[in-house]
Amino acid sequence: MDKYIQIEWTCSSLEEGRKIARELVEQRLVACANIVPHIESIYRWEGKIEADQEVKVLFKTESVHFERIKSYIETHANYDVPAILVFSIVAGNKSYLEWLSETVTSSMSRDDS
Repeated sequence: MDKYIQIEWTCSSLEEGRKIARELVEQRLVACANIVPHIESIYRWEGKIEADQEVKVLFKTESVHFERIKSYIETHANYDVPAILVFSIVAGNKSYLEWLSETVTSSMSRDDS
């Protein structure tokens, strides 16, 4: 996996998305969370086709944090099967990627002391 990643997660409400996004930013596991409200999802669940209004949350972070982020979402999300997808960030502007690294890696320095 590349050093920088974007994690996409779909949740049931704006409140849930904000709560988990804020907690992950506070824990310095993610540098930034973008919340996209009012998406419509159509999917098959338990043999029926469903349609729901959902919220998409995009997290920018480093791949070393993925497992902790995934575990946190799985533990705290309302869905039985949360959609958690990872996309590699193969390029970006240098100043943003430096900021991203400084923002999330400072938590690792604190944990090690």
